[in-house]
Formats: sequence, C-alpha cells, structure tokens
Amino acid sequence: MAGKFERLKRSRWSIHLYPIPALAIYLLFMIYPIFAAFTYSLYDWQGITRLNFIGLRNFKNLFTLEPFNTMFWNAFEHNVIYFVVQMLVQNVMAFILAYFVYKKATGSEFLKVAYFLPRLLSVIVVGFLWKLILNPTYGTINVLLNKLGLDAWTMPWLGDPKTALLSIILVNCWFGVGLSLLIFLAGLQSIPGEVVEAARMDGVKGFRMIRSIILPLMLQPIIMVTVLTFIQSFEAFELVYAMQGSMGEPYYSTDTMAVFFYRTAFGGSSSDSVAIGLGSALAVVMFAIIVTISAAFLALTRKVNSQ
Repeated sequence: MAGKFERLKRSRWSIHLYPIPALAIYLLFMIYPIFAAFTYSLYDWQGITRLNFIGLRNFKNLFTLEPFNTMFWNAFEHNVIYFVVQMLVQNVMAFILAYFVYKKATGSEFLKVAYFLPRLLSVIVVGFLWKLILNPTYGTINVLLNKLGLDAWTMPWLGDPKTALLSIILVNCWFGVGLSLLIFLAGLQSIPGEVVEAARMDGVKGFRMIRSIILPLMLQPIIMVTVLTFIQSFEAFELVYAMQGSMGEPYYSTDTMAVFFYRTAFGGSSSDSVAIGLGSALAVVMFAIIVTISAAFLALTRKVNSQ
C-alpha cells in the first residue's frame, strides 16, 4: 500500500515537469529579448560592438535627434492610420459578413470559408501576389480598369505616396478579415436565442435589432478584435516589407515603427549605418505602447464582464 502511495505521489509531481519545455521556449524567445532590448538601449554602440553605458540617451536621441525623431513620428502616424483603417474597413466588413453567416443567408457558409482562406497563406506570399496585382503596367487592377474604359482611374498604386500606404492596409484588411469574422461569429452564436426572440416579439427588427440587442451583447468580442487589431497594426512589418522593402517606399510614405526598427537596428540597405542602441530604444518604446494600450483594452473587457 505504501509503495502504491509513493508511486502516485511521484506521478503527481511529474505532472509539473510537463510545462517546463514550453516555459523554457517562452522565456528564451519572448521574455529574454524584451530584457535584452532594454539593456542594449542603455549602451552606446559602434556597429555591433557594445561600448559605454549611457543611460537613457538613446531614448532622448530617438525623440530629439534628426532624422530619427522625424522618422519615428512619421512611422507612428502610419501605424495609427493602419489601426484606424483596419477598424473601419476590415472589422466592419467582418461583422457584416459574420452577421450574414449567423442569419444563415444564402451562400453564407461559402463566405465563411472563402474569407478565411487568405489566412492560410504566408504574409510574404500575400505581399508578393498583391504587388503583382497592383503593378501599374501589367497588374490585374489597372488592366481591368483599362478594359472597362476607366483609364483615368489607373495609377501606380504602390508608387504614389498618396495611395501606397492605403493600398497596403487594404491588402492587410483582405488578409485579416477572416479571423475577425470567426471571432464575431462566435460572439453572435453565444447570444441566447430567447433574448433575440423576445426582442423580435416586441417588434424589434432590422438595424434596430443590431443596435439595441446584438451590439450590447457583443462588447466582449468587439473589444477582443480591437485588441488583436491594435497589436497587429502596431507590429506591422511583414506585409510592408514584402511589398515596399525596408525603406518604406516611396519616400518613407509606407514606413511603420517595425520597419523603422529593422532599418535602424540591422540596416535596411548597404548604405545604412547600424544603430543597435537606437533600435533597441525604439523596440522598448514599441513594446511599451502595445502593452499599455492592450492592458487598457483588457481592463475594459474585465469591467464589461463584471457588469
């Protein structure tokens, strides 16, 4: 009996060993880089050689030294635009499509699958394909506009500073609408049917049903989608890099903070100088922005759940 008890005790203790590999990977690839970036930001660097401890001077230079301060605020503005457009285009469209699927409209099941398919592709592949589609000479969009007699609408979508950033964001919306759709659909399906039926019996229907019944009960999924969209918008790198390179072409009109960080810390071209200290300071600032705003949204979620 005692031997059986000892084996059971050892078995219970062995359960605590199973999370160790995952925890080690998380600490190595998530937690360590955060502390390493903060440490690197406190030193002066010559190339990849660490020199003297300079405290917060890299942060000061990031916000006051030309051209880094101008580039930072330019990239920050683009990240904000990225977030706003994704919220207005991607997530509004995702909610509309999710509502059609929820109401089981004709073709809704096909839409649910079709709009999630882009998520199965690599972001780099998506960027390369859309760069071909948006090509001003042989791209599908301009060719189609020419065939429809809308020659005046053709333009170098990625070559014009006025349209380049918006073009990339809309491609990102096409790529990301499927995930938002599934989250909204899960929220809609969690709404008690008796609540909707009771509202319908009281004469509530159409847009009034969405505004007065559906949206108030969807606050938690909406906040979740907002947080995910915010994080993705302020980490935007792969798609911009795939479509416009590390320089945020044309004329830094598609630059984002992640692209600016890559260019600063690692050098975007052979003519760029590497500034690991400034790049690390930028990484810390990006992390602080994302964590602070995300924490505020999550606090709002907890407040909604407690009501």
